[in-house]
Amino acid sequence: MTSKYPILLAHGIVVKDFKYFKAFGRIEKTLKDAGYVVYTSNTDGFGTIDGNALQLKEQIQNILTLHNVDKVNIIAHSKGGLDARYMIERLDMQDSVASLTTICSPHRGSKFATKLYSLPKWLLKFVAFWLNFWYRIFGDKNPNSLEVLRQLKEIPASEYNNAVICKSVYSQSYSAIMKRSRDDFVLGIPLKIIQNVERNKQSDGIVSVESSKWGDYKGNCLDESVSHSQIIDFMAGKKKRQKIYDFYISICDDLTKRGF
Repeated sequence: MTSKYPILLAHGIVVKDFKYFKAFGRIEKTLKDAGYVVYTSNTDGFGTIDGNALQLKEQIQNILTLHNVDKVNIIAHSKGGLDARYMIERLDMQDSVASLTTICSPHRGSKFATKLYSLPKWLLKFVAFWLNFWYRIFGDKNPNSLEVLRQLKEIPASEYNNAVICKSVYSQSYSAIMKRSRDDFVLGIPLKIIQNVERNKQSDGIVSVESSKWGDYKGNCLDESVSHSQIIDFMAGKKKRQKIYDFYISICDDLTKRGF
């Protein structure tokens, strides 16, 4: 089975392909083994939404030329969904994208990012300097981690409600829930911070379920606890990892059935 159009996996912040490290773990290979034509975005790990959107546009145009097709399917994790939305809506790419599937993307922003941005500016600038320094070494063209943090802050409800969904692009979204902080010892810390501020809101440790909703909301990726990073095959247990692979295959299978 293969989809009509190639699949592009769009990563979020921090993670990116670098030598032997893969932004989506073995997900890309799993989809290729299932017969799909798959690429992973080569956008900056700490690039701004608008900057990464330009990089994403260039890569997609290359894919279209290479495969002699006029569209791609985008499956985006986290900020990758915001990069893709910006590209579609503001860079005249609506005719080049058949579908956009966002997974744990902070469409309404992130409470955790909002809390971080409230830290002393001297501390934020110090950390941002070194993040930008190292990510240039990792291959980023224009890292700007402090601006990225600002862009990921929570947005007013009015701004979200007035956002436009491109009707020519099939748009769907998924969320994830991390039920206990011990389920991911790294993201357990931000999960605790979010829970202390918003006790009744479920999240994957970084992005709330409500913020993940966009377009045709399909619910949670998995029925069980899964963190923001585990859903891209990072530090997930063997049994959970197979369920994650099956989830991505199910997305591609569904897009194929829809004629994408």
